[in-house]
Amino acid sequence: MAASLDQVKKHKQAMIEQYGRPDDLRGLFEMLATLLPLAGLWWLAVHLAAVSVWLTVCAGALIVMFTVRCFALMHECGHYSLFRSRRLNRQAGFILGVINGMPQYVWAQNHNFHHTCNGDWERYRGPYTTLSTDEYAALSAGRQRLYRAKCSVLMSPLVGFIYLVFNPRFNWVKGTVGFLLHMAGISRAARGVPLRQRAASFHTRVWRNSREYWHMFWNNVVLLCLWGLMCWLCGPRLFLPIYLVSLSLAGAVGILMFTVQHNFEGSYASNSAGWDYDAGAIRGTSYLVLPGWLNWFTVNLAYHHIHHLSTCIPGHRIASCHRQYEHLFKDVMRLRLSDICHALTCILWDRRQQQIITLAEYRRRAVAG
Repeated sequence: MAASLDQVKKHKQAMIEQYGRPDDLRGLFEMLATLLPLAGLWWLAVHLAAVSVWLTVCAGALIVMFTVRCFALMHECGHYSLFRSRRLNRQAGFILGVINGMPQYVWAQNHNFHHTCNGDWERYRGPYTTLSTDEYAALSAGRQRLYRAKCSVLMSPLVGFIYLVFNPRFNWVKGTVGFLLHMAGISRAARGVPLRQRAASFHTRVWRNSREYWHMFWNNVVLLCLWGLMCWLCGPRLFLPIYLVSLSLAGAVGILMFTVQHNFEGSYASNSAGWDYDAGAIRGTSYLVLPGWLNWFTVNLAYHHIHHLSTCIPGHRIASCHRQYEHLFKDVMRLRLSDICHALTCILWDRRQQQIITLAEYRRRAVAG
């Protein structure tokens, strides 16, 4: 295993030099091939509602998949790998972020943190905040049931709704109200102090600087205006159910996919002291074997080991990179769609064994111990 990892380290720079080149024309094509069909599907869903509910459901299913693709392209913009120009990546990322209901710049900062410590489970615990076995054991029986439930397939649409629809709006409003109360509360004691200095004394977990706040502000303002426009054009009774259901299901697909790419049985889960970046990419990230059409909708993110070796490799080049260097990836866990439900039971971090384990393994050890 160590020899295989050494070979990956040896060839890593060659992979990046060969495949790590964004292309502006290809990036534009990817955007148009996503946004134009999505707009057409929304037109169909609205006009087919008067003909047949089932035809609208079919159009809605495709809206879900194109929304997933929008999120995958937004993710690429966050890594500056869709276009060569950072400016183009930021502009495209903002548009895609509005479509997905997610302030892209703020999301990208948090996601890039995940990349800087993938496999270091002392610093980053995954999308569900994966608990250690000791932390799970300390929970009450009721809280253990709740923890297991939130990591299930059945709960994933609700988690998707919270992640894409509720949290970005709630965090913005909560943070803004907190800021206004802070400014009002210190106004009397801070007479003569410049407004910028007063604002700088406010701290929140929602944003880290003014750039993040203003990105969040404009994302929400534009999105709320679009909601109002669509409700006016289509009627809220038609627009809101299609929008909320499709976005929640798209969020569910993305969260489930991201989870199984890092939470699987025996996944590398080091503490900070012994962590290795490339080991996290090869032994702590899975290769989800998907049919070609599904790889297209997810922009090849199923080849997640390649993505974690280097974020500068564009999605349309990842599969080619994998095929050329496949002999180096023998240690990468290969999962299929049928393995997802089992992978979703791998929700505990064993600090002593430095790996992710299943609930069944945890219970077996508890009985034995």
